[in-house]
Amino acid sequence: MKKSLGAKTILYPAPVLLVGTYDENDRPNIMAAAWGGICCSVPPCAAVSLRKATYSYGNIISRRAFTINIASSDQVEKADYCGLESGRNIDKFEKTGIKAVKSSLVDAPYGEEFPLILECKLLNTIEIGLHTQFIGEIMDVKADPGIIGEDGKPDIKKIDPIIFDTGGRSYWSIGKNLGKAFSIGKNIKQLKL
Repeated sequence: MKKSLGAKTILYPAPVLLVGTYDENDRPNIMAAAWGGICCSVPPCAAVSLRKATYSYGNIISRRAFTINIASSDQVEKADYCGLESGRNIDKFEKTGIKAVKSSLVDAPYGEEFPLILECKLLNTIEIGLHTQFIGEIMDVKADPGIIGEDGKPDIKKIDPIIFDTGGRSYWSIGKNLGKAFSIGKNIKQLKL
């Protein structure tokens, strides 16, 4: 029998998303968020959920854009720091040494050092409760050439993204490949009942 844990924000895995925005004075800001991910295929969209108290919340509302930066596991210290401080009080790009790059497609910055970037134009907002979900249409995905696999797509092993353990409040890196998606289940599909 399963043990009830109650209504909690536990889901595995959770991504570590670094959300890039500009404030009203064109100062770049970056924050760590774990409540988010891909939310639509056509048009391609990603969502992040932020509290109204965050500095990035107001930035997204006013600029109608944001970037999602995916950090590698060797950047975990910088990624964690981006969730410890508010952009109201400190320039996190300067403090971490991350180079802010102005997107040519959306009104938001991204971090040059991060291997994968999603440039998003705000499409919709949904008030959920403590958080507001920002849905951004992905205008482009930028990838470092070093993370591109032989098939021309980003290689998760080369990205080595940070994974957040929502229950244990700790960071992990990816593990072994278990099989090809939309394929490995065909073994069961072929079974006769």
